[in-house]
Amino acid sequence: MANAMLHQTVGTLQLHGSSGIHFQGGNNSVRLVPKGFKVEVGFCKRGICSSGEKKFSVIQASASQTYVFDPVLSPSNNGTHESLKKSNEAALILIRHGESLWNEKNLFTGCVDVPLTKKGVEEAIEAGKRISNIPVDMIFTSALIRAQMTAMLAMTQHRRKKVPIIMHNENEQARVWSQIHSEDTIKQSIPVIAAWQLNERMYGELQGLNKQETADRFGKEKVHEWRRSYDIPPPNGESLEMCAERAVAYFKDEIEPQLLSGKNVMIAAHGNSLRSIIMYLDKLTSQEVISLELSTGIPMLYIFKEGKFIRRGSPIAPTEAGVYAYTRKLAQYRQKLDEMLH
Repeated sequence: MANAMLHQTVGTLQLHGSSGIHFQGGNNSVRLVPKGFKVEVGFCKRGICSSGEKKFSVIQASASQTYVFDPVLSPSNNGTHESLKKSNEAALILIRHGESLWNEKNLFTGCVDVPLTKKGVEEAIEAGKRISNIPVDMIFTSALIRAQMTAMLAMTQHRRKKVPIIMHNENEQARVWSQIHSEDTIKQSIPVIAAWQLNERMYGELQGLNKQETADRFGKEKVHEWRRSYDIPPPNGESLEMCAERAVAYFKDEIEPQLLSGKNVMIAAHGNSLRSIIMYLDKLTSQEVISLELSTGIPMLYIFKEGKFIRRGSPIAPTEAGVYAYTRKLAQYRQKLDEMLH
């Protein structure tokens, strides 16, 4: 399988027994090795070479090992990083989950794991219709079911009809048991990564309390301070600043490299974790972010191009045209969908 896949690229492939596979193509040199070995990648451009790291997905089948080349870049030097910034364009979709059962009951939810209401399901489906013509290569969600339901339901409406599949990497058995052994099936799938770092802000001792009753008990001003200030947490909970530390760090470490490599990414998460990420994308101040409101089930689109995030949609826009505007690349993608499906 490795021969078939890698010979599609101009280059030479050498097998080195248990030490792995060496691929030479143009100015690029890649050595793939079995799980547990180090992966080395070299890049050369205009006579200047630098080292870096690639992430590869490894699939074990029967008793033999096979290799799947997955071009997801994790830049390890500024030269490679800057080169990719200038050459790639990618779409970033942000969706706040639909209404949850505790939203409906006006309860502080935070990190309590409750599902969507019927209205929330409908919001997720409507969100999917709004992004049905935008390419999605990877999906990131929080570890909470309401965000995961939103992502999955939204993708049922996508015209490309790829299947979102949650990646289970919590232990070796989970990885082995969830392997896919068909290359065609893999091509028609979208990996979904669930991360606790994208969870809603943890509301501490307020979780499960009725919002109105809490305001009556502690005073409207105090509860408003807990909910809307940037750096004041509720009792034994997280402030927005604390939520931003984990959410933005995860975005920079795990999601931005995917965008740099040209992957189109969707994030289904929560009001506060998404506000934190938007604060980073739009370079908002701590005062500006506390007034930012995100509607449930309304997608936002950013275009990542030349190292910059360009917002192309509004969180409160009522129509498809208001949610996103096409770049030339996205317009071409929609045209291909029209040709493929008609």
